[in-house]
Amino acid sequence: MRQVVIITGASDGIGAELARQMAQVEGAKLALVLAARGADKLEQVAKQCRESGAEVLVRPTDVGQEDACRGLIADTVGRFGRIDTLVNNAGMSAHALLEDVKDMAWYEQLMRINLWGSAWCTHAALPHLKAARGRIVVVSSLAGLVGVPGRTAYSATKFAMTGFFEALRVELLPHGVSVTLTYPGVVATEIRYRGFNAQGQAAGQSGLDERGAMSIEECARLIRVGAEKRHREVVMSAKGKLARWMKLVAPGLVDKLALAALNQDVHPH
Repeated sequence: MRQVVIITGASDGIGAELARQMAQVEGAKLALVLAARGADKLEQVAKQCRESGAEVLVRPTDVGQEDACRGLIADTVGRFGRIDTLVNNAGMSAHALLEDVKDMAWYEQLMRINLWGSAWCTHAALPHLKAARGRIVVVSSLAGLVGVPGRTAYSATKFAMTGFFEALRVELLPHGVSVTLTYPGVVATEIRYRGFNAQGQAAGQSGLDERGAMSIEECARLIRVGAEKRHREVVMSAKGKLARWMKLVAPGLVDKLALAALNQDVHPH
């Protein structure tokens, strides 16, 4: 029987690479459901996964819409009859100093995509995941563990994801469903360039120092292995692990390090 895996945000970046790696490892034992807004890009990823032997359903989905999320789950069950793993990867970035934001409407939109998209998909998939004693995988961010200046909106969505899925993990313990929270740092993707700026438009640049960014391939590998082993969490990079520990023992120093991680062009005025 094929393992049925849903990956949101699968058209490029981490989601696409995760799909390719899973297909390469599992081959014909895998049924992938690839979800994102861009159908053309999804088809390209699907072709690569099919070449590795996986069965693939392409399901264009805007996770910022509840009906789309619930439709994704319904179509998956209609096609395959089960769900073994749900990877909540779809998300959007943002970088803006709060003082530069005039209209906070895009904060709400970011929360719909990053938090509610994951919550809606998970809620709809829950009975099927419980039946399969399956896995929930969440792609959060180190900005969901340590507040980053200029990322009030983004950190808020990622901290919210952490709270939601940590609580859900305990609820699901009696049902054998694992919840793996993953916390990438700076990864070499385009997400920060497409994220919101203070005006709620595509930033066109990164607000972070990109030197030493983790490769997409390594990030996806860490997520894949963490999910396979049902780890509680995967905190990526030595800096991320150190920052989490230092937040408890030297929080003032962590604040200074977070400020130093910014691109010099976007430091607070």
